[in-house]
Amino acid sequence: MLDSIKIKLQYWLPKLALTRLAGWGAEKQAGWLTRLVVKAFARYYRVNMQEAQNPDLASYATFNEFFVRPLREGARPIVAEPQVLALPADGAISQLGPIQDDLIFQAKGHHYSLEALLAGNYLLAEQFRNGLFATTYLAPSDYHRVHMPCDGVLREMIYVPGDLFSVNPLTAANVPNLFARNERVICLFDSAIGPMVQILVGATIVGSIETVWAGTVTPPREGIIKRWTYPAAGQEGAIALAKGEEMGRFKLGSTVINLFTPGSVQFAPQLHNGTVTRMGAAFAEVAAASDAATP
Repeated sequence: MLDSIKIKLQYWLPKLALTRLAGWGAEKQAGWLTRLVVKAFARYYRVNMQEAQNPDLASYATFNEFFVRPLREGARPIVAEPQVLALPADGAISQLGPIQDDLIFQAKGHHYSLEALLAGNYLLAEQFRNGLFATTYLAPSDYHRVHMPCDGVLREMIYVPGDLFSVNPLTAANVPNLFARNERVICLFDSAIGPMVQILVGATIVGSIETVWAGTVTPPREGIIKRWTYPAAGQEGAIALAKGEEMGRFKLGSTVINLFTPGSVQFAPQLHNGTVTRMGAAFAEVAAASDAATP
């Protein structure tokens, strides 16, 4: 009964207004009130501040400054083997596995299309048809910077306006096409394993999505799809990011979706639905390397 009420509220509540209000408040330097909110949040969600570069809760001037806190040196070692990809974020695996033709599994009874996720870009979608996907949910207590799973050169960024449903497991199990209807920032990279997509999905109260090369992508929320293209590797102005390097962040939590082309990688065997993830740990192995190592 309670879950049913929570789902109905997702449709009834003014999510955009709540998100704007939360974003406004999270950027305010409110002195003692900010310190009170930060301490209450950290206590309620059991945030491990010993991993933070700055563990002093009272030193953060705004809630957002606390929320996107960097980690101390060495807190997240990046898997060293060149043929192994690194997990892009702290969180938990919501779903991962094969893309069935054009369909991505969301939760029991729910799929959404690759083309819808990629905002109708059928040429881009075609590259990932029958490939692999992984969905990582970032809870409020998690570290909220997102990193590169492999070396990559940014080729395209697409901002897609959309709804702001919560992306927690309850809504994922009950809201159809959740990730294809929410606001998102799609980032396409060239890599040694071929094209790789990393998508930052917005949600209720996610005041901002940022990337390291563009800064704040949203807000503003203008209701139109925006697309940016970037130079290829070796060309002037190319944006190259190394495995484990930060590529973006959420100001309040959300979800990361990764897409891989058919035959490019194999997910680490320890990963399954519900697995807790730590940025930098083993995510997947280059398929050719995996095949060579298999008797």
